[in-house]
Amino acid sequence: MADMSALSDGDNAVTFMVAAGLVYEIIAAACSSPQTTEINAQARSDTLMKWVIIGLVQAAVFVLIAASMDKDRWPALLGGGMAAGIMWASYAHAKAAGLRNGGPTTETY
Repeated sequence: MADMSALSDGDNAVTFMVAAGLVYEIIAAACSSPQTTEINAQARSDTLMKWVIIGLVQAAVFVLIAASMDKDRWPALLGGGMAAGIMWASYAHAKAAGLRNGGPTTETY
């Protein structure tokens, strides 16, 4: 049986969570919420998704920096990658649901 003790290293857990949290924080700083994306998809989905991509690029830079500073690179890469995938899926779903369902928006033009 494989030695799983290395996977439960406390430092790796902290690195994983910091990398994941960093992705969420950067995207939140650059974007509206998935809820706002869904509500305003008819008018602004392309702009909102542009900022999701910009946030993902920014987050990737910081995750790669964090990974390069640690001898165990996988926790930062895994945490950041998982968070990026989850956030992308959240915003993509919000855009699709908003375009499909329409409804009242929070903005007037």
